[in-house]
Amino acid sequence: MSSSPVWHPFHQHGLGEDIPLVMRGEGAVLHTADGRRVIDAISSWWVTTHGHNHPRIMAAVREQTEKLDQVIFAGWTHEPAETLARGLVEMMPDGLDHVFYSDSGSTAVEVALKMALGYWHNREEPRHRILVLEHSYHGDTIGAMSIGARGVFNRAYAPLLFDVSTVPFPADDPQPTFDALEAACAVGDIAAFIVEPLLLGAGGMLTYPPQVLAEMRAICTRHGVLFIADEVMTGWGRTGTLLACEQAGVTPDILCLAKGLTGGSMPLAVTMATAPIFDAHYSTDRSKLFFHSSSFTANPVACAAAVANLAIWREEPVLDRIGTLSQRLGVVLDNLSQRREVIRPRQCGTMIAFDVDSGGDEGYLADIGPRLRAHFFANDVLIRPLGNTVYTMPPYCIAQDDIDRVAAVMASGIDLCVG
Repeated sequence: MSSSPVWHPFHQHGLGEDIPLVMRGEGAVLHTADGRRVIDAISSWWVTTHGHNHPRIMAAVREQTEKLDQVIFAGWTHEPAETLARGLVEMMPDGLDHVFYSDSGSTAVEVALKMALGYWHNREEPRHRILVLEHSYHGDTIGAMSIGARGVFNRAYAPLLFDVSTVPFPADDPQPTFDALEAACAVGDIAAFIVEPLLLGAGGMLTYPPQVLAEMRAICTRHGVLFIADEVMTGWGRTGTLLACEQAGVTPDILCLAKGLTGGSMPLAVTMATAPIFDAHYSTDRSKLFFHSSSFTANPVACAAAVANLAIWREEPVLDRIGTLSQRLGVVLDNLSQRREVIRPRQCGTMIAFDVDSGGDEGYLADIGPRLRAHFFANDVLIRPLGNTVYTMPPYCIAQDDIDRVAAVMASGIDLCVG
């Protein structure tokens, strides 16, 4: 039994694995209590964009703590939330004119689902089903689990989950996806279709091209089905552009953002919606208001961090950094792809991934996963394989020497765990 009372997420304490104590972070590096310098090759679960403890973001946080720490947001407001909302409306695609705050990607998705269902309810139209993409993952709250792929992530909680309709993942041939989406939307009871644009994260770092995203959006538009883009992971440059949707020329009806919203420094999320979604809840009838909140909605300190993040995007060459990093990671993937054990190599912006052919099980619980993770940790690299899927998605500031080190440790891990 562990001496610590902390119950860690996605961690099997019964295996007795070491849990390092992190003391500080700087750029793409974490420093542990035992003096180790660990390369954060997955941006601490895909959140850290510009680097740990970015000076501009940290300065904004310190300044805000001297002004206002927290205030109720139901019927009250504050300057960081107002500034951030205006900045987001200016930065995001035209039409996403309304910003609703929450505190995580999962809750941003819950908000999106409730917005969509509230839209149809207030319009007195009988649309109530949610349509999802195969292999999706949208979070661990009840609604988010319900619209995620069914399996080990949520098997124990099946009695709590509501039914959804699923369309197949657009693999080599997207036509079955289009046909299934068209047929489902034509029934007339679909309220919304939710997708992770271009890149499915926890489902195995699966990728699909922008033209597929564009066609899925077009099908929803033809049938009046609301289109929800979950850009919690793909947003803020991960796929090479500010939003993944940009590459397809798509504007969703509802957009979910979190993780990199504050540069990864503070928990904050937004769900952005078009005017028709907001207008369906706008009334003199109090029963039609949007019934959702949490105690820390639009926390001022977190909003101040996000305002600083937007300033970095406006004033610094972030996309140039992303382009350079994408090229460097592409070289790493090309080199690793020469190995016979590396199959299905893929890249989407600053994410590269491949599956390891170990001759054993595949999937999230593949035995090779823990062995690879242990090897990476032993060599001071933070990577959490998704079963036999290995990937890296580092902060945009990572140095070339550290990229080379990550590549070398990946290669040696394959040799050790497969050979």
